[in-house]
Formats: sequence, structure tokens, C-alpha cells
Amino acid sequence: MKKNATLGQLIGALRQRNGWTLKQMSDKVGIPLSTLAKVEGDKLSLSYDKLERFTARLGLSMAEFLAQGQGQGPSAGTAPDGPPIITGRRSLTSDSNAVRIHTGSYDYEYLCTDLRQKRMVPILTHVLAHSLAEFGDLVRHQGEEFIYVIQGTIEVHLEFYAPVTLRQGQGIYIDSMMGHAYVAKDCERALVLGVCSSDDSNLQGDLIQQAEESAERPVP
Repeated sequence: MKKNATLGQLIGALRQRNGWTLKQMSDKVGIPLSTLAKVEGDKLSLSYDKLERFTARLGLSMAEFLAQGQGQGPSAGTAPDGPPIITGRRSLTSDSNAVRIHTGSYDYEYLCTDLRQKRMVPILTHVLAHSLAEFGDLVRHQGEEFIYVIQGTIEVHLEFYAPVTLRQGQGIYIDSMMGHAYVAKDCERALVLGVCSSDDSNLQGDLIQQAEESAERPVP
């Protein structure tokens, strides 16, 4: 998109990128269809408060929404004829800004969940299972991940490698498409910080959905 895009152009581009009709977007953001059509046609504008509610209902920050108008180059966050785009995104960890899921093998705490469409997903995880038999099938998902042990000791099981033991202060970087599992070793539970990454901007949603599905499965 060219620079200095109008509000209507930004909304139109966002709607088309998501494959929504005007009616579908109207339902999502709570703005009457006729009003939204006028805004997209640049015949009407939105107050700052209304625009803030508009972006929030779509799971975007104002900076993320406005960054669409800064140009999309060959790689995300780079304008084709200019310097890298600074979106000003930031997120603090807090109890209200985390999603917690218990699967039996892990207690996940997904951090900074207010930021959507991010390509790095930070996760605090309490490792609960003590053996691969207790853990069950290896898990796999898109992207790569780095795991760093904060407390305790873990044993890392990988599809193509022999198990490796990691103690406090040690970490491992892996291809997440490879089957993997982390189990606590010589301790009741271990605490690790993981950072998952992927080119897919919906990585956070996919990981949370996978964890929720795992939580719903009966314990072996």
C-alpha cells in the first residue's frame, strides 16, 4: 500500500486481506454497515475513540493498524523505498495479559497476548510430566523454538536425537516441526522460558489452540 493512505483505504485493505465482506466486518467491529461503507469510501471519518474501539475489536493495536499505510515491502516491516518501519509495538507481562492452559504434561502461561500477529511467542512453562511414557506422543508445530531452563532440570526428547539433559541456566534451540517433548528430571517440576517463532503471524493463536486441544484429551 502506498504511503499516506486514507482511513478508508486502510480499512478496505484490512477487510480485503481477511476476506471479509462489509457486512462481516460491520458485525465484528460493531459499526453499522452504512456507516462503515461511508468510512471505507472516505465519505465519513471516525473519531479517535471509535477508531480505537474498531482496532481493539479486531485484535489490533492502533500502531499495527496504522502501520498498514506505511508500505509493505519484500519483507515484513520494511518499506520498499525507505528505511524500516517503526510500529512502536510493545507489551508488558502481567496477570491480565497472559493466557494459562493446563495440559497435564505442561502448565503453559502465554505472555504478552495483547499483541496479535507477532512472529515470536514467549511462553513460561511448568514442566510436569516425569517420563516420556507419562508425557505421551511427541508434539510438533510450525516454526522454531528456544527453551531456557529457569528452575529445575529437564530431559529433552527429540524425534531424531538421543535425549539430552538441561539444567538451570542451560537452553536448546530446535526445529519445532521435529517431534519433541520436555519432561522434568530429578525434580517435582521444572520451569522453562520458551520463545517460539514462525513466519506465520497467527503462530500464537495456533499454539494456544493446540494446547487447548491437548488439554481436552483424556490422560493416558
